Amino acid sequence: MPSADTPASVVVGRDPVTFAQALRVWSRIGWLGFGGPAGQIALMHRELVERRRWISEPRFLHALNYCMLLPGPEAQQLAIYIGWLLHRTRGGIAAGVLFVLPGVLVLGVLSALYVAFGELPIVTAIFFGLKAAVLAIVFEAVLRIGRRALKSRFAIVLAMAAFISIFALRIPFPVIVAGAALAGMLAHRFRPAWMPQQRGDQIQDQDDYLIDRMLVTGAGAHTQPSAPRALRTAALYLALWFLPVLGAAVLLGSGHVVTREGVFFSQTAVVTFGGAYAVLAYVAQRAVEQFGWLHPNEMIDGLALAETTPGPLIMVLQFVGFVAAFRHPGGLDPWTAAVLGAAITTWVTFVPCFLFIFVGAPFVEALRRQETLHAALSAITAAVVGVVLNLSVWFALHTLFAAVHPWHFGPLHLDVPDWTTLEPGALVLAVAAFVATLRFGVGLGWTLLGSALLGAGYWALRHGVSMS
Repeated sequence: MPSADTPASVVVGRDPVTFAQALRVWSRIGWLGFGGPAGQIALMHRELVERRRWISEPRFLHALNYCMLLPGPEAQQLAIYIGWLLHRTRGGIAAGVLFVLPGVLVLGVLSALYVAFGELPIVTAIFFGLKAAVLAIVFEAVLRIGRRALKSRFAIVLAMAAFISIFALRIPFPVIVAGAALAGMLAHRFRPAWMPQQRGDQIQDQDDYLIDRMLVTGAGAHTQPSAPRALRTAALYLALWFLPVLGAAVLLGSGHVVTREGVFFSQTAVVTFGGAYAVLAYVAQRAVEQFGWLHPNEMIDGLALAETTPGPLIMVLQFVGFVAAFRHPGGLDPWTAAVLGAAITTWVTFVPCFLFIFVGAPFVEALRRQETLHAALSAITAAVVGVVLNLSVWFALHTLFAAVHPWHFGPLHLDVPDWTTLEPGALVLAVAAFVATLRFGVGLGWTLLGSALLGAGYWALRHGVSMS
């Protein structure tokens, strides 16, 4: 039997994946990760489950369940989790860093151009086409995940209930998850026939998947829970999280904007349940109204720029940190302050993700062997399908329509599109991308590139603008 330190490339034999090969895959995912959490989860599912068969569907969804429960960007946390399963801590760090690095670099450049020159029409035009392609990729993934995760009528009912709860009733995501978990445990206890899914370690074709086979062959010692290791890991990543904030306070003072950004966005990192959209209103209110760091239109522009970049939508916080420090440098050169502000904001936003995964994932993996808890997580899997569908519908509304208005009736709170603002070009591009990927198997990179070019040309012709 291989030792606990045996690398994945040795354990899996006929399907070796070295660390260098994994780096290339994570880099690809990072650069193609458009479309917010729904698009990024769809991309990882396509690349890691369908195409490369690194991880089985049950284990992928098991990891996603845990990440959906955490504050912060769930898609990046899912990448860290899978990278950790494959190549231990260094694999998780590589996956998590490469997931956000392209967005950090691109948004950093766009933020600098924004404060120097203002709006960039070419960015809007290119993203018009990208959004249409991502919309097709997202819905294709919802269909694939739903087909595999919803294996009973009970699971379908849970998914529908989760979708209605979050889309129409605005019930908080943690409440939906708790309700699904309770329903799963009750079904396991009183109606076990309602949940016929097999446990993750009983899937017959697990040997077809690299990570599942690797862990079965004995290379999964790092997935076993250990309280002392968890405490050491927590101490290390808490120190990494807060040392830059303390350093800024010592060097620049507790009242400097860079220090205040480190404190504020550290607080934000632990309350961002439900994804980026759940926290954007909170951040906008504090950054604009309370702190006076940005103007309201600058916050909207920042969100638009964040949507044009790969990586989590929560990257908008980097833009906020950059512009806020540039506007209020506090004795520093404005550009120096802006870089420091963006850096500390990005650091305290994403370092906690590594803490949550490296400390919690071994204990979550152990839950796969507890039948009652597995039933709860299986129910959460069904609910997550409804939540991802909600993200997809939200993305579709804001891609296909120029105006979406809130509508209230009793407990219902719906986003209703203004049908007069339907963008036919976006609809045609989305349908074309859907057909290209689903019917003809066109690669993701080519689909995104073609949609970006066609969308940019269409946008320029329709709006009569120069993309310069």
